[in-house]
Amino acid sequence: MARREAARLLRRLGPLAVESPTRGMPHSQHESTNRIVNSCRRFHWIPSLQRPLCGPTTSGGIYEGQSSANKACEVQKRTFGSAATHIQRNPAYSELNSDDVSYFKSVLGENGVVQDEDRVAVANVDWMGKYRGASQLLLLPKNTTEVSKILSYCNTRRLAVVPQGGNTGLVGGSVPVYDEVIVGLAGMDKIISFDNVNGILTSEAGCVLENLSKLVENEGFIMPLDLGAKGSCHIGGNISTNAGGLRFIRYGSLHGSVLGLEVVLADGTILDMLTTLRKDNTGYDLKHLFIGSEGSLGVVTKISVLTPAKLPSTNVAFLSCNDYKSCQKLLLAARRSLGEILSAFEFMDHHCIDLAMRHVEGVHNPLPASPYKFYVLIETTGSDESYDKTKLEAFLLRSMEDGLGISEASVKVGAVYKYDLSIPVEKLYDIVEEMRCRLGDSAEVLGYGHLGDGNLHLNIVSSKYDDNTLGRIEPFVYEWTSAQRGSISAEHGLGLMKAEKIHYSKSPEAVQLMASIKKLLDPNSILNPYKVLPQSVL
Repeated sequence: MARREAARLLRRLGPLAVESPTRGMPHSQHESTNRIVNSCRRFHWIPSLQRPLCGPTTSGGIYEGQSSANKACEVQKRTFGSAATHIQRNPAYSELNSDDVSYFKSVLGENGVVQDEDRVAVANVDWMGKYRGASQLLLLPKNTTEVSKILSYCNTRRLAVVPQGGNTGLVGGSVPVYDEVIVGLAGMDKIISFDNVNGILTSEAGCVLENLSKLVENEGFIMPLDLGAKGSCHIGGNISTNAGGLRFIRYGSLHGSVLGLEVVLADGTILDMLTTLRKDNTGYDLKHLFIGSEGSLGVVTKISVLTPAKLPSTNVAFLSCNDYKSCQKLLLAARRSLGEILSAFEFMDHHCIDLAMRHVEGVHNPLPASPYKFYVLIETTGSDESYDKTKLEAFLLRSMEDGLGISEASVKVGAVYKYDLSIPVEKLYDIVEEMRCRLGDSAEVLGYGHLGDGNLHLNIVSSKYDDNTLGRIEPFVYEWTSAQRGSISAEHGLGLMKAEKIHYSKSPEAVQLMASIKKLLDPNSILNPYKVLPQSVL
């Protein structure tokens, strides 16, 4: 898991963090700007950077790259993010038999039913190597009708099912807990249509996000979300988890971008909500039930999403700040001064930079002489390069005058306790400092994330996993977040890791209503069991 975190850090910094002759900024360009930068050593700026802040990971098939999870376990470099939840297998579920396999082969053919131990083993483990199921069967449908037949049969037989996309989640939501049947959607990767006038993309759920990004960018548009896992994650999984990412501050959540969905319910009913209309005020907008439901209410099979126009001017600045208060002031100033062109505002403390520099080869601090404790990365996108550059330059100069101014590394350290929190911006860094006081020298506490969205990624790394350290982290981290009226999951979802902890963010009445919806749509509770909601309410 730590390797992924460092990769995310490097992709956020892009050419700022890794020495590369093809990606660095030539010193001969923008000399006047560089003279200002070098004299103050407070920020590093790359004008007209025509790359997303979050670059692609290695592209590949449905489970490419996940075998590293097994190797991580073998060398005892496991990652841990939450206290273990002991859940008993629901005895109401049937166990798979040869008749079941024969039926699935009649629907999917021999190639669509995978029993090979090695292939199934990879699908049983999340990419971090933290969660491991015991499924004996991987199904690979190629269309909605096949998904419908699978779920209808499983519902009748009471066979539990886990929908699986790119399997890039962080909370154990995409792998079995016990022997659930895995339904992989990688074979459903067709582009249905793209409206290049209105920027509306319609596709199957198994399309890899990076492939969709390339498609729409060739037409002059961009996807409304950008993630570190874009080379592996599926759009259906993104929608099912309501993934956030780097463009959230500009384009908001997928609740605002998704226009329509096709979903297969637990009993095999195909729910066609695949509209491409921008406005449709007829009755309940049911698609929102499935955005962020983590596959627990239905399996998303097709999507239509509104893509924003790709703007020609992109600029990135990397600044250092002396304290967290300055980061907040910088965010407020950026919102006021940069306004409509502000597209990303990320922050990290110096511990993140130090960790990456110690453990990731080729990484250097873009502000090596900086004595400051925090770093901020700002991206702007607009339609007028000269105007945008002038606006950003003026903002940076004012900020300096006012005094404002993840991963491979982690896996080499050892165990990682990972939390994804949504906290009011003014309180966001307090939990990092409090956690450092609680843990002392026993662990290194890192704080970074999407400051513009109030989203903190709290990583705690130590040489090894132990119950004593975990006991000092939990439930304190959840109790503290709840006391601030924050969320224990800003963008990663609940999955298995936090299903029993939803009460820290939601009232008993809200949880009970969610359980009622679950029981209505999935009365036999076959879809992604043990996830999202506490077992006590189902």
